[in-house]
Amino acid sequence: MSRILVPCHVKGTVALQVGDVRTSQGRPGVLVIDVTFPSVAPFELQEITFKNYYTAFLSIRVRQHTSAHTPAKWVTCLRDYCLMPDPHSEEGAQEYVSLFKHQMLCNMARVSELRLILRQPSPLWLSFTVEDLQIYQQGPKSPSMTFPKWLSHPVPSEQPALLCEGLPDPSRVSSEVQQMWALTEMIRASHTSARIGRFDVDGCYDLNLLSYT
Repeated sequence: MSRILVPCHVKGTVALQVGDVRTSQGRPGVLVIDVTFPSVAPFELQEITFKNYYTAFLSIRVRQHTSAHTPAKWVTCLRDYCLMPDPHSEEGAQEYVSLFKHQMLCNMARVSELRLILRQPSPLWLSFTVEDLQIYQQGPKSPSMTFPKWLSHPVPSEQPALLCEGLPDPSRVSSEVQQMWALTEMIRASHTSARIGRFDVDGCYDLNLLSYT
């Protein structure tokens, strides 16, 4: 299925503080990133791609225009999607991620704004975010190619003949070969193996047949 990159504007991150902001223990554990589409009408979101940078969990909310008579409303379409199986280890920390429409919790039609909520509960990482964020909508469907009925379903007279048509019966051929082999053995066995000498008569030589020089 084809897709089209949607031009967007990614706003700066807004940090939500976790802990006491007056002490060194306070640190931002949640970041919010808003994405707007100033040059595009509400569209059907097809795919979201990005490179993770130490974000452990991701939630996404979309602003949708359900109808022309009601104001747009925010809907949660992805909740606490795990990007790092263990927030305290490196696994998944810098992976490329693709999220598709069928993974979302709601219909992704008529989207006008996007909000990413990033969460990292581990104190091991100094910063976290997502990079190379790209939004795609569904492209035009390619026309389906149809073939005429006469080409896809040939008439019986045009169908290729079976490969075995006109060949002799294998069992009959095998029987005839065995008969020829048995006949050959019988002829070979009937031949005498004794050598007949030129002047040998009953084991003796006939003097009349011998010639002297």
